[in-house]
Amino acid sequence: VDVNKCIGCMECMFACSRRVGKGGFKDSAIRVKSAGGIERGFVIVVCRACENPPCAKVCPTGALSARKEGGGVVFHEYKCIGCGLCAQSCILGAIFWDNDKNKPIVCRYCGECADYCVHNAISLVEADTN
Repeated sequence: VDVNKCIGCMECMFACSRRVGKGGFKDSAIRVKSAGGIERGFVIVVCRACENPPCAKVCPTGALSARKEGGGVVFHEYKCIGCGLCAQSCILGAIFWDNDKNKPIVCRYCGECADYCVHNAISLVEADTN
């Protein structure tokens, strides 16, 4: 919604990791990074639900498939061979890697991150498909 409201509290990252029952940042599909000091603010790196997602196009096994509506992808973990092409192809750098599983961490569009953003810097909204 307005990344200028982001104060770098990382509550969105904690909320995302909690969706899979874990604490910390390691399993989060959203990242908050400094844009180069406090004066410059923060950068929120998260899937923006591409209409024609390049990550799905390069997946050799169909582990990532384009969602039917609203852009973005669905991750079918059982199909994933851990090749990493999806992470390499994401133009936003929004596919992170789980080294323990050797599989990508992909946004599920659940909205947990936005629900915990007390400053309303991020939001989950329906895509305008018109």
